[in-house]
Parts: sequence; C-alpha cells; structure tokens
Amino acid sequence: MARRDYYEVLGVSRSASEKEIRQAYRKLARQYHPDLNPNDKQAEVKFKEIGQAYEVLSDAEKRKLYDRWGHDFEKIEQARKAGATAGAPGGASAGPFTWTSTGGPFGGGSTGTVDDDMLGGLFDQILGGMGRGGRRGGGLRTRGEDYDHPVSLTLEEIFAGTTRLIQISPAEGPPKTIEVKIPAGVADGQRVRIAGKGGPGRGGAPDGDLYLVVSVKPHPRFVRDGDDLTVPVDVPLYTAVLGGEVMVPTLKGTRLALKVGPETQNGQRVRLAGQGMPRPDGSRGDLYAEMRVVVPTSLSERERTLFEELAEMRRD
Repeated sequence: MARRDYYEVLGVSRSASEKEIRQAYRKLARQYHPDLNPNDKQAEVKFKEIGQAYEVLSDAEKRKLYDRWGHDFEKIEQARKAGATAGAPGGASAGPFTWTSTGGPFGGGSTGTVDDDMLGGLFDQILGGMGRGGRRGGGLRTRGEDYDHPVSLTLEEIFAGTTRLIQISPAEGPPKTIEVKIPAGVADGQRVRIAGKGGPGRGGAPDGDLYLVVSVKPHPRFVRDGDDLTVPVDVPLYTAVLGGEVMVPTLKGTRLALKVGPETQNGQRVRLAGQGMPRPDGSRGDLYAEMRVVVPTSLSERERTLFEELAEMRRD
C-alpha cells in the first residue's frame, strides 16, 4: 500500500510552520495513543504513521529532502547506510548516484544526478554523523526513539507538582517502570521532557527521551486562565449590602479571609495577588474571588416585613 503524504497525515499544509506541525502532532498523538485506545489496531497503526510523519517534518533537513524527493529520500538514505555499493533508487551504479522521483505528492517524475560527497554530507547530518560508510565502532549508530506518554492530572497536582509511575514498553527488551517528576504549573497539552528515558540508542548513540503529554482534568470549582485562577465565593445578602468578611478557598486546601466592602455586587471579582498557579521563575499568578450573592430563603414574618419596608423606602 502506498504511503500517504506526511503533510496529509498530520493535516497541515506544505507551508505549515514548525509550531503548526508540532501542534498538529500533539493533538493527533493524544487522540490515537495506544494507551487511550486499548486493543484498537487501527489507532495503533495511525499512531505509528503520525510518529513517522512528525519525525521527518519536525527535522528541518529531513523535511527539506522530503519536500524535494518525497518518500524516495528514504531509499537514498538506505543506500547511504549500505555504503552506496548497491546504487541509488532505480538501479543506478554507485557514485555519482542517479535519483528518480516518481510523482507521489509532487506531481510528475524527474531525474537528476547527485554525487557521493553531496549525499554523504546530507545524510551524515540526518543520521547524526555516522560517517561515510554508515557505521562507526562496528555497529549502526542510531539515537534511541523518543516516546510520548499521556498523563492526566488534577488541578491540585499541577498546583503543587507531582510524581507518576510510568511503564515503558520498548520495541526490544522487557517493559520497565520509572518514576517521573512533573513540575508545578504545567499546562494542558504541554509536553514534559524526561531526558534519556526513551528507547535505547545503538552503536554508542544516546538514548531517546520520554515526553509526557499533559491533559488537565476539569475542576468542579476552580477555573484556570493561564497562570490565574478564578473561584466562586458565596456572599450572604446582608454581607454584600453592609460589608463584612467571607472565606475564599484555595488549591492548597486552606481558606483565606477576605474583607468585602459595602454594596458588593453579584459577579464582582476581587484579586488576591500571588495566590494563583506557580510560574517557572518562582512567582505565581493571581487568584480571583468571584462574588456570588446568596439571597436568603425561608424568611420569617418579621424579616419579610423588614424587606417590604425597605422596598417601600427604595421606591421613594
């Protein structure tokens, strides 16, 4: 089966920026991640296809080659790894190579000549400096694969920072469980890099990285907006009219005493500086207490009479 155009796989245009490609990949990786789609072979295939597309399009050099040659560039890469002894795609003999692009996402075919030194320079960069023969130290030098792993967190966990036990299932070798620390203040959709905890490298190359893809569970009370938080606070009608003190909940689990002035309006917001989400520089956002005026119920006869008198006075 012919492989789909990598831009089509990620759902982006050929002129997409690095940021657009990264955002598209994160969205699709979360959607089709095997952990979120157990026993779904189609989702597993899509997840691998998305990873292959992102591996190429997120790398400036690989993307440049792909834009020029399409999937044929991988055949040239394979020939480069084999020392160029078998010739380039299309059966041409070694150095210089003759390459042929046969349409695909690029329209009509075209043919050209690329000498061995040019390919050596290009693919040495792509393959992490493996050398002219594609081998170093008696083995193929390949950096380990990066892994994405979804992590669902509560707002309280994000406020304080937390840890998770993550099970990694490499393509080769037994599964392993690692403990990772998730810093406070991470955002929904953010990827947290755990260096060196991805797939094993080969031939002395470094191991890949593990990326935790964060999703935030909705909170029943607090709403997050960047580094700021908003929480509703019940204010008795009498306190709203005359002024007084109310208690404001925080994500720490404590409550702060807040003085409100007379004639406080329903929906009015009061800022509590430095009580919001933590930032990387050690500072914090703000907490906004949103006033919810509570109308009394089950009025006594005396209370009803007083309200009627007050209403009559306000008519004058």
